[in-house]
Amino acid sequence: MRKMKYRKWNLKYKYPTVSPELSSENLPELLKLLLAERGFSSREEVRRFLGSGIESLHDPFLLKDMDKACERLQLGLKNGEKIAVYGDYDVDGITSTCIVSQWLKKKGVSVVPYIPNRLEEGYGLNREAMDTLHEKGVSLIITVDCGVTAVEEVAHAQELGMDVIITDHHECQSGALPDAAAVIDPMRPDDTYPNADLAGIGVAWKLLSAMDGDTLQTLRTYADYIAVGTIADVMELSSENRCVVKEGLEKLSSSPTIGFSALMQACGVSDGPATSSRVGFGIAPRINAAGRLGDVAAAWQLLNCTDPLQAQGYAENLCALNRRRQDIEAEILEDAERILTEEEKDAPIVLASGDWHPGVIGIVASRLSDQYGVPTVMIYLHDGVGKGSCRSPEGFNIFDALAACSSYLEGFGGHAAAAGLTIREENIDSFRAALAAYYREHPAPPSTLHCDFIIENPALLRTDQVASLGQAEPQGCGNPAPVFCLSDVLLQNIYPMKDGKHSRLQIRFGNQAFSCPFFSCPPSALDVQAGDSIDLAFTPQLNTYRGNTSVQLRVLDVRPHDGSELCSSILEGSDDCLPFAKRYVPRGREDFIECWKVLRAENGCPAESIREIIDLCPADMAPETFCLCCAVFLEQGLLRPSAGGSLCGAVIDPHKKIELNDSALLRQLQHAAI
Repeated sequence: MRKMKYRKWNLKYKYPTVSPELSSENLPELLKLLLAERGFSSREEVRRFLGSGIESLHDPFLLKDMDKACERLQLGLKNGEKIAVYGDYDVDGITSTCIVSQWLKKKGVSVVPYIPNRLEEGYGLNREAMDTLHEKGVSLIITVDCGVTAVEEVAHAQELGMDVIITDHHECQSGALPDAAAVIDPMRPDDTYPNADLAGIGVAWKLLSAMDGDTLQTLRTYADYIAVGTIADVMELSSENRCVVKEGLEKLSSSPTIGFSALMQACGVSDGPATSSRVGFGIAPRINAAGRLGDVAAAWQLLNCTDPLQAQGYAENLCALNRRRQDIEAEILEDAERILTEEEKDAPIVLASGDWHPGVIGIVASRLSDQYGVPTVMIYLHDGVGKGSCRSPEGFNIFDALAACSSYLEGFGGHAAAAGLTIREENIDSFRAALAAYYREHPAPPSTLHCDFIIENPALLRTDQVASLGQAEPQGCGNPAPVFCLSDVLLQNIYPMKDGKHSRLQIRFGNQAFSCPFFSCPPSALDVQAGDSIDLAFTPQLNTYRGNTSVQLRVLDVRPHDGSELCSSILEGSDDCLPFAKRYVPRGREDFIECWKVLRAENGCPAESIREIIDLCPADMAPETFCLCCAVFLEQGLLRPSAGGSLCGAVIDPHKKIELNDSALLRQLQHAAI
């Protein structure tokens, strides 16, 4: 049985209140409900959110040192200097290197793109690379998505006679910034740029925009690159980033560059409009695979290709690399699961091995962190030194944790959710203990599934309703994809997918059957089976196959039906829950009689919790129906409220007769509507 990804489900037995202004907008009902749930009420707010967002673009010169960077780059263009673009091997770094290199080539200068080999050089600037670039005649280096902590490396470059312009978006560690010609990073402590959530490619685009003097036109030139880099780096998709990604998704849908077009065809995401989900799960992993396996040239060739036929071959090569990466990942994950003890699954996980592929351990760390809800550090060992990839659950800042344990590290860097480190092998046990101590003082909150709302009306899952959610794109960090829930639905069947690595659930909701893919969860790991009544958390999607479009529900989590939340709302007297309770209305006097027999035998419900009340429910009755009967008895004075006022107490008068037609609650249930 699998360990639930979400230990708690936050379900709301209340539909969002749609304001009169939002209600008057000509939008499908499902989209209106989602917008209301996300806090939109005025016509102006809605139209601004659904619009282009161009007004949110900021002046690039608001970034610290942008004037210095432009001055030095202008000098380089004027003098015809040989300029290196030094990037990173992930999607953000590769796309950043592409757009800056392409821009420089258009200016007619000699360009040397340089992306370090992940397996041989590691992340960021290094002295050997500085020597290599100097030997090639480079006099100016522009870093993208790296460099803000490279104090010694920048100093070495200057000793060789090379200037450095740094564009980065990573956290600045304590201490001085590199003594570069310019350091552009919205995370600088002294920077006041309005958008601190720019990706590395976002900062690089800002430099090009400042040089061109036209932010919007530069965006539209490189929008597909910028969108892919921003989505892949999981940056917050609000304000300026939302506009940037929206422009990029439109370009990917209508006129993508040759490389992206070939890759979308190869990975099967070219049928229909581009979405952030298709980028995040289709395009980005394949580009990342090249860097992870030490073959970043494969991604570089594709993204700079101008020949469609060649691009097709490059795209197929990336897909093959990604399949290889998946196989390696599965092997490491299986090995890690064998090593883990039960105690380690409830504390920060720190594992090390010399047998693991250093380019893939970060994905495995992410999977383990998701599965067990704890910070995870996977370390590749070589010659007594470990290179680690760190991931953390929501609510825990892994960067701060590494800073607190830095005395055991040779170096570290990254973000709140993901980071990297270097450590000597002999310090790993001490680091593990220090990280565990820090975690005890700063524990991650329980993993909670936040549901936008429960869907009771099957009409909300029609094709046209689900299609309307595309207007809320781009979705991701800061504007998450909608999460809806179905409660107490029939699980008809379970099928294995992709060699049993994934599951496909078949459910019945109303008079409709829905196909529900559940990725990274094999049937053997499910704690439900065909014939069960289940609760399903999902994001609806359109699936086109052989020209036919249908709605499928991409599963986030599934559990045996749990009616305790609705039962609590019923006994608390919440009117909001009545539309959800309507299908549990007692069948007639026979249900009330059966419940009353139980209550008389127990002298009421002397319970401390809703679970204890549900335990009294007759075997052939839904707990929600039992609680509705109890609520009527409370209303009619047959039961005394508990001391807290929300649960049932003792029977007041076991012989009192009531007339069900007098129940205001039952009348409300009859008229309750979704």
